[in-house]
Amino acid sequence: MPRPTKYRCVSYKPDVSFFKPAGVPMGVLEVVIMSFDEIEAIRLADYEGLYQEEAAKRMNISRQTFGNIVSSARKKIADAIINGKAIKIEGGAVNFVENSFFCKRCGHKWNNSDSESTYDKNKCPNCNK
Repeated sequence: MPRPTKYRCVSYKPDVSFFKPAGVPMGVLEVVIMSFDEIEAIRLADYEGLYQEEAAKRMNISRQTFGNIVSSARKKIADAIINGKAIKIEGGAVNFVENSFFCKRCGHKWNNSDSESTYDKNKCPNCNK
């Protein structure tokens, strides 16, 4: 019996979910499907420049799983660019977490919505840094 899928914490949902090469009709394009957790992994590793260990903590997964996800995402992006394919972003085993924060000092994670903010979102409620 396979292990149940562990949902990944994703704090970014892109406004645009489809990219295609310019000048190529949609009818002749192949489409590469990327999941929201793959986009989150690319965002954390390549855009924010986090190390895999820290990025994995933010997504609530192991470092090895994060490495596998980011590797898969990079391969899909390379395939789309090199072979002129469209990219569609959808699905995946994810939980969207809004207004979530992560303390780089102590590793504490917390949520803070604007309506119920009783403490400074820039300070960790655990270590006050």
